[in-house]
This record gives sequence, structure tokens and C-alpha cells, in this order.
Amino acid sequence: MSNTPQPTQHSYDSDEIDLFELAHTLWQEKILIIMVTAVITVLTVVYALTVTPIYEVKSIIKPAATKDLHELNGLDIYSLSPEEALTQVGASLESYETRFEYFKENQNLFEPLVSENKSLQQSFQIINDKNIKVFKPDPKSNNFSNYVGIQIEYPKGIDGAAIANGFIKHAIELEKQRIASSLEVVIDNQLATLVRKISTARAGYVASKEAKIAQLKENDTLKKAKLNDELAALRETLKERRQNRIAELDEAISIAKSLGIKKPTTPSLMANEVRSSSNVVRTEVNSNKNPLYFMGTDALTAQRDALLARESDDFTSGRIVDIKAELKLLENNRQIEVLETRENEDLFLAELAENRKEISRLKNLKIDMDKLRLVRIDQTAVEATSPIKPKKLLIVALGVVIGGMLGVFAALIRGMIRKRKAQDL
Repeated sequence: MSNTPQPTQHSYDSDEIDLFELAHTLWQEKILIIMVTAVITVLTVVYALTVTPIYEVKSIIKPAATKDLHELNGLDIYSLSPEEALTQVGASLESYETRFEYFKENQNLFEPLVSENKSLQQSFQIINDKNIKVFKPDPKSNNFSNYVGIQIEYPKGIDGAAIANGFIKHAIELEKQRIASSLEVVIDNQLATLVRKISTARAGYVASKEAKIAQLKENDTLKKAKLNDELAALRETLKERRQNRIAELDEAISIAKSLGIKKPTTPSLMANEVRSSSNVVRTEVNSNKNPLYFMGTDALTAQRDALLARESDDFTSGRIVDIKAELKLLENNRQIEVLETRENEDLFLAELAENRKEISRLKNLKIDMDKLRLVRIDQTAVEATSPIKPKKLLIVALGVVIGGMLGVFAALIRGMIRKRKAQDL
């Protein structure tokens, strides 16, 4: 027969939870549960009543109407759509630098939030992380509506609405200043470009005028050279003709002397003279024009002497007269004189008038930034009437639940201790 002890019914039951026993234990410790629950509840109530309430305000901006930016876009040097304007103002709101600048300029609004024994920037860092939030719509949302908002959380005693609205106004004004600065830079750049264009046009005109004058002078020089060559050739030709004529006259004088013709005569007159003399001389003339020697030695000698005494043959050619006239005209080129004596050369630059007109327009561009509406304020922040923190009812309810749970836990521990003592006894 084995000596191994057999398990009893009691050992099986010890490993199981007896709900009736548990309920009995809790009932026995009901006073403890109630006390713990009451204490925790009272503590949560005290906390809810004493904790500093936190309020919340929001300000929301949306894109302005297209007509609100018409004056700016109408300048034809700057383009800004309502969506771009909203994006720029939103970026300014999100900028740490913009917020810190507003904080420094309006420290009186943030005075209760400023931490002691911390620098101005450290205090703002805490405020910026804890109390300020910029929110935007989810672009993936089906009901997407473009807007930018700022949310301020603040304790009682702070003008949160003034802070939120001030942030919006500051961001808008800052963006206006940036636009004005950009406009100034754009205008200055365009003015500089136009001045360079005018300078380039003037330099080009001067170069063109000088080239034209040089071309005219070269043409005149070439024409003078050709005319002088033609004049020299004509004079040489006339001189040669005169020498040929002298030689021809010498020959005619020689013939006239041999024939005894001293005075001008004709073949018919000579024939009559021959018939009346004893000697018969017959001359056959086949040309209709009388030979030169019929002029007689007196006339031929006088003509030859005149040709020999002639110093210039220019008067015998009409072309030489024309050449001299042309050379005289070439001594003064009036077109060159006009080009060289122009006083207001800008009048002859066609593009200069347009550039000057544009310069005048740019210099007179004006826009009233105070009236410029970059965004539309869809929701202005107003002072909150009730806090968002703490949620007193929720805190008290959680206190009751947590107190009850702690009371039950304490009751179970106390019951287990009592049971262990009973078993030991």
C-alpha cells in the first residue's frame, strides 16, 4: 500500500478564485473602498477647482478676392495671386523670427507668461512651443478649403484675442513691407536696365554716325580722285589735240606758201586766177571740204601762233567745266557738316522715346500699401467665454473611477492579509 498523500478537495479549490468569497471580502472592506474613493475624488475636485483655467482663441485668414490685388498686379512689374499672398502671409505667421519680433514689440501682452530668471528669448521659446500654434487644412481632404489660422492658448489674465489678432496683423504688415521692398528693387533694376539700354543706344548711334561720316568722307575722297583723274586725262587729250592741230597748221602753212596762198581763198577763185595767167595750173579736189591750206598763210599762221601761245585748253571742253563744278561742291559735304553739328542727337533715336516714357512711368509708380488687401480675415479672434482646460466634470469622473479602483485594490490587499493571518493561526 502506497504512502503517497492523496490530493484533497480543499487543495483544488485553493487555486481557483471564489467569486463569492471575493464579493464577501469587498463587502467587508466597503468602508475602506468608500474612504479611498472619497479621498481621491475630493483630491480631484480640489485640483479641478484650483488649477489655472486655460482659454483658447483662433483667428483664421483666407485668400483675398482677385480685385483686391488688381492695383498691385496692374503695375505690370509684379504678379501676386490671392493664393500666393495667403501662402506668404502664412509662412510669415509660421516664422519664428516674425513671432519673436512681435513678442519683443508687445511684451506687455505676454507679461504674465514670461518666466522668471530666464532671458527674453528663452521665455518666448517656452511660450512659442506651449501657447502658439499655426494650423492649416489637410490638402488631401475632400472638402479642402484654403486657409491659415493661428491658435493661442492662455491662462486667465491674458488678452489672447489681442495676441492672436496682433500676430495676424503683424504678419500681414510685414508681408506688405516685403512686397514694397521687392517692388522698389524691381523698379530700381528695371530703371537701371533702361538706363543701360539708353546708354547702349547712344553709343550705337555715335558709332553709326561716325561710321556714316567716315563712309561719306571716303566716298567724297574716291569721287574727287576719279574726277581729278578724269580732269588730268581730258587735259592731256586736249593738249595732244592742240599739238596735233599745230602740226596740221604747220603743214597747211607750208603748202599755202608753196602755192602762194596768202589770203583765204577757194578752188573756184584760184581757177579763175589761173585762166587769166600764162601758166595753167589744174587742181582736182575730191573732197567737198576745202583743204586747210586754202585759208592762206596769214590766217594759218595766226591760228598756229594762238595755239602756241595758249596756256590752258580747259575752256575748250564743257566736261572740264562740269568736273571743276563737281570738285568745288565736294570741298564742303553739307551732310557731314549737319551730322557733326547736331546738338540734340537723342531726337534721332527712335527707341529712346519709348525708354524715356517707361522710365517716367516707373518713377511715378505709386501704390497705397495701407489699402492693399493681401488676405481676407475670415474669423477674428474674440475673447473666450469658457476655458478649454481643465474639463472639471471629466476630471471628477476620472477621480471617482480611479478612487474606486484604488479602493478595491486596497480592499483586496487587506482581505488577502487577513486571510493569510487566519491560515497561519
